[in-house]
Amino acid sequence: MTDTMTKSAVLILLGPPGAGKGTQARMLEEKFGLVQLSTGDLLRAAVAAGTEAGKAAKAAMDSGGLVSDEIVLAIIKDRLGEPDTKKGVILDGFPRTAVQAAALDELLADQGMSIGAAISLEVDDAAMVERVSGRYTCGNCGEGYHDSFKQPAVAGICDKCGSSDFKRRADDNAETVGARLEAYHAQTAPLISYYDGQGALKRVDAMGEIDRIAADLAAIVTEVAA
Repeated sequence: MTDTMTKSAVLILLGPPGAGKGTQARMLEEKFGLVQLSTGDLLRAAVAAGTEAGKAAKAAMDSGGLVSDEIVLAIIKDRLGEPDTKKGVILDGFPRTAVQAAALDELLADQGMSIGAAISLEVDDAAMVERVSGRYTCGNCGEGYHDSFKQPAVAGICDKCGSSDFKRRADDNAETVGARLEAYHAQTAPLISYYDGQGALKRVDAMGEIDRIAADLAAIVTEVAA
């Protein structure tokens, strides 16, 4: 069931790879009728639709260049104008810098909107390395497993389909995960300060059970939308 909200919420989820942003965004979408706006998905959709911003993005990508902040903001603006965003949105992948955050504030102000909350999913780096580097899946059915937290009942045999074909992502190793965490903290620190200075920053412990994290996030959404 979708909860009723009295005004639209613009939320930003901050958190490193593996912190559960995607899972939690989907749960918020279902509970509150929000729409997750992923930068990558927005770019692909705009290019496919042939919008003016999409054409500019395609030209930049075809030339091997980066899509500018201005183009990304134009695509976000277009998307915010669609009816399904009226209950609120979750921004995923943007902003990544304080400069982008300030530009986003201007865009939202022009639309009569503002950031309801920037929610930082707080993680323990050492625990995150263990969590991500221990992951593997059944190559046949996709069932997920973990070296420490969830092994098959019978070693080497998938509980779900009986396959013995297991796979690990090449980048799910301790060294790569540690480097990704360091990069995330370095890039995101200015955003944490930016939204903390605005009074919009909320912190959620993202190392616990999924349902408990979801409840903490739901309480924040309810608060900012009241």
